[in-house]
Amino acid sequence: MSRALSLFFLFIAASMEAGGDALIRKGLSASSWQRAAWFLAGGLVLFGYGYAVNRPPWKFGELLGLYVVFFFLMAQIQSWVLFQEIPSMPVRIGGTLIVAGGLIIAFWR
Repeated sequence: MSRALSLFFLFIAASMEAGGDALIRKGLSASSWQRAAWFLAGGLVLFGYGYAVNRPPWKFGELLGLYVVFFFLMAQIQSWVLFQEIPSMPVRIGGTLIVAGGLIIAFWR
């Protein structure tokens, strides 16, 4: 599997994990029958995430080290768009460190 395809799978996995979490969060405040639908949808998306995050044939530590970057970015974007939660300054600074660490893991050779 090419490096680009591996990165694509990690991006998709991060989108699915953050999205599945958002669906579960929506379900927590829904009525009873809607709650079940939100939970089911969230569970299915999170199952897909589990496949996508483990698909790239990288070493597990490197894989998840880089995955954390994608997850952080997708979680912040979805939090902002879906829940109108703008990242605070500490989150932005910490996020910068997360991204820097991911770049080191991905490109140090």
